[in-house]
Amino acid sequence: MDYLYLLIIVLIAGIISIILALYFARMVLKEDPGNEKMVEVSGYIAEGAKTFVKVQYKVLAIFVLVLSAALLFLPSMVDQNLRLIPGALNWEQMVAYIVGSAASMGAGYLGMEVGVKANTRAAQACTKGLKKGFDVSFFGGAVMGLAVVGAALIGISVIYWVLPDPNVILGFSFGASSVALFAKCGGGIYTKTADVGADLVGKAEYDLPEDDPRNPASIADNVGDNVGDIAGMGSDLFDSYVASILAAMLLAAILSSFFAGTGENRQAFIILPILLSGMGLFASLVSIFYIKKKKTEDPGKSLNNGTYMATGIFIVFAGLISLIVSLIVKGDELLVWKVYACTIAGLASGILIGFIGNYYTNDEKKPTRKVAEAAQEGHAVVILSGFSYGLISVAPPAIGIAVAMAVAYWLAGVYGVAMAAVGMLSIVGTIVTNDAYGPICDNARGIAEQGDLGEEVIRTADKLDSAGNTAKAITKGFAIGAANLTVLALLFSFSQEVQAEAPALAYVMDLQNVSVLIGAFIGVIVPAIFAALLTLSVQRNAGKMVREIRRQFEENPKILTGDEAADFNKCIAIATKGALKELIFPSILSILTPLVIGMLFGAAALGAFLAGSILSGFVFAIFMSNAGGSWDNAKKYIEDGNLGGKGTETHKAAITGDTVGDPFKDTAGPSINTLLVVMSLTATIFLGFILLFGGGMGLLGEFLL
Repeated sequence: MDYLYLLIIVLIAGIISIILALYFARMVLKEDPGNEKMVEVSGYIAEGAKTFVKVQYKVLAIFVLVLSAALLFLPSMVDQNLRLIPGALNWEQMVAYIVGSAASMGAGYLGMEVGVKANTRAAQACTKGLKKGFDVSFFGGAVMGLAVVGAALIGISVIYWVLPDPNVILGFSFGASSVALFAKCGGGIYTKTADVGADLVGKAEYDLPEDDPRNPASIADNVGDNVGDIAGMGSDLFDSYVASILAAMLLAAILSSFFAGTGENRQAFIILPILLSGMGLFASLVSIFYIKKKKTEDPGKSLNNGTYMATGIFIVFAGLISLIVSLIVKGDELLVWKVYACTIAGLASGILIGFIGNYYTNDEKKPTRKVAEAAQEGHAVVILSGFSYGLISVAPPAIGIAVAMAVAYWLAGVYGVAMAAVGMLSIVGTIVTNDAYGPICDNARGIAEQGDLGEEVIRTADKLDSAGNTAKAITKGFAIGAANLTVLALLFSFSQEVQAEAPALAYVMDLQNVSVLIGAFIGVIVPAIFAALLTLSVQRNAGKMVREIRRQFEENPKILTGDEAADFNKCIAIATKGALKELIFPSILSILTPLVIGMLFGAAALGAFLAGSILSGFVFAIFMSNAGGSWDNAKKYIEDGNLGGKGTETHKAAITGDTVGDPFKDTAGPSINTLLVVMSLTATIFLGFILLFGGGMGLLGEFLL
């Protein structure tokens, strides 16, 4: 029986999602953009964001072309004796790679384009009340959320319908990961370059308020919110979303003895992750309309209720599609329901991890208030406190993922673990919407101040921004947990692929094998090196920003009096050029490292390398994101008038903590997610090439036995 016709349901969901994204974009852009000053500031932000993305996409186009050629020639197919099959070109995977890259870029650009225009409209909407301001911000974010999921599901469904081979989808996923790597790393370096520079000089040295128009880096800071937290985080979750579906598809295709019923059932289980993801999109659509109709004056509650509603609706919709599939597979009915339970376990784990992140970063909770209190003891103590709570925050998510993995494996083996990752990302439309809402509110708050809308409007925008900060903390935790469960599933699929393609190769990740141990050790250190490179990139670039801001203040004192405008373009140029220059080496590192490990030490060592990088990467990602978020909100807690308020030594110590935390939470921490996915996909997609070296043992592997 041909199950492909079921993909029509997913295609309909994807098309509706794109149509609604365009509808919400039109709805937001019809809103009043505000006074002349607000339009001018918003124009600066939009122009800066477009300039950065335009240059970034030019660099990315070259990167995509080079990798396209590599995909066409390098993964050269090998036979069972690990010999090259002459003339075997990889056209299908190459085309899918280009399509995946284009889809990710297109979704990110659409979301950012609306985001940079929604900010001034959200600020103006705040003059009419909190609910109106929330609606404009939320539906501006929904454009990104719906575009990401719609593009992903349409791309996967169409490609698999035309070429029903999960290995072709592997190319699509690799394309999404390539874009995500550039978007997340580049956007993260950009936004924290401006943010750190603006805080160190504007706040700490000149006591300027947040988003003060006299600060030359204020516009670049707002641009960074859009290229980092909208386009960057959107691409990151697009990447993890596609990779989670792919991992399950690959495992279903490889595990020949997994299904009790007929061989035809395999196709049903290959497309099941796509079907369940489609149900998650329908759930997100319903939750977005629920928020649209719901009248509430608490934006944080609205966002959380939307997440809870999407979760509940997904459980129902996923149950319905599981019922349909169980009725048409013969002999595997029980397995369908076990898989359904795995997705629910994964989603529950994702929600838990998100809210644990909120607990450790929310200024209404004990950890962040303890960090704020530590600022009273000085700069060093606030660093020690935030660092320690960041490390402690790693334990609960790790336990959550371990429990989800154990339950999923008990129910449905490694395929169940992969489906838990699918479940965790099933409502990604809602998650990305909530995340994109944050930077729109942040920009709106700045524009409200720069547009002289008055203290009452600024307070309204502050309430929206506060909810956005909480939403971003939840999203980061959710994204990290989902990425790690996804790459664990990709590790399982890599191991199965090796055994399928090279049955004569003894593929055992035995730590008593020196090659395997070397691979594991190198894997452990790569996330640390990657995080260090990104943090140093921010430090170097922020140093240039600090010197430029000081130069402008010293050479033109009229900027501080408000008599003359600062030169925003200089700061935007520094952030743009620096970010694009600095992201090149980390991007190359993420692709070349697994290839070199595989070529030198073999497939088993490469598997151990991936395992080591996944485990250490999880620790670094959670620690850096939560420590940074805690320092940030501790500073905001003090700025709200607590512990002495602004201008005190306590406040200055908190600014130091926030400055350290900025590249932690918005550059290095979240980018590790993308690093892990890219390395895992690289290992799988270039497996044929790697197996050519030493018969899969590597050039040095046979000498280390």
